[in-house]
Amino acid sequence: MARFSKRQYQQHVLAAMGVYTALITLAWPLVRITHSVPLKVLLAVATAMPVVYVIAQLVRLIRASDELERFTHLVALSSATAVVCALSLIGGFLSVAGVVKLDGSILIWVYPAMALCYGVVHAWVRRRYGVAMWCEEVSARQYLLISVFGIGLIALALLCPHWLGDQQRGALYGVGVVFIVFGIVLAAVYHYRRKYRDE
Repeated sequence: MARFSKRQYQQHVLAAMGVYTALITLAWPLVRITHSVPLKVLLAVATAMPVVYVIAQLVRLIRASDELERFTHLVALSSATAVVCALSLIGGFLSVAGVVKLDGSILIWVYPAMALCYGVVHAWVRRRYGVAMWCEEVSARQYLLISVFGIGLIALALLCPHWLGDQQRGALYGVGVVFIVFGIVLAAVYHYRRKYRDE
C-alpha cells in the first residue's frame, strides 16, 4: 500500500476547504430563500461533505503513520473529545437552566472546537516526545499555499459583491486574512528552523 504523506494530506485538505468555502458562500445562502425541504437537506448535507472528507483524510493519514505518530494523534484526539464533550455538557445544563439561550446552530461549532483542541494538543505532544514538527517532505512553498488560499477568499469577496451579504463578505475578508497571516508565519518559522538546523 502506498504511503499517504503529509504533503498529500495538506493538498487534499486545502482542496476540500476550497470546495467548502465555495459551498458556504454560494450554495448555503440559498437555504434561507428556498421552501423545498429536500433542497434544504441537499444543500445542508452538500455543505458538510468537504468537512467529512477532511476527517476521512485525517483517518487516512493516521493509518499511514508510525506507532509514535499514531500515539500523538490518539492523545490529541482523545483530549479534544474530552474538552468538547465537557463544554457541550456544561452548555447543555446552562441552556436547560435558562441561563444561556442556545439553538441548533451551536452544533456547527463542534468540529472547529475539536480541530482547534486537537491541533494545540497534537503540537504539544509532538514537542514533548521529540517528534519533528517540520517534515522534510514539506517545503515552505506548501505553507505559502495556505496564504494563496486566503488571497482566493478575499478575491472571491471582492469579485462577487452582489451575490454576498455584508456579513458573508466580512467573514470572507476575516478568514482570508487569517489564512494569509497563518501561511506566512508557518513558512517563516519553517524557513528559520531549516536555516538554524543547517547551521
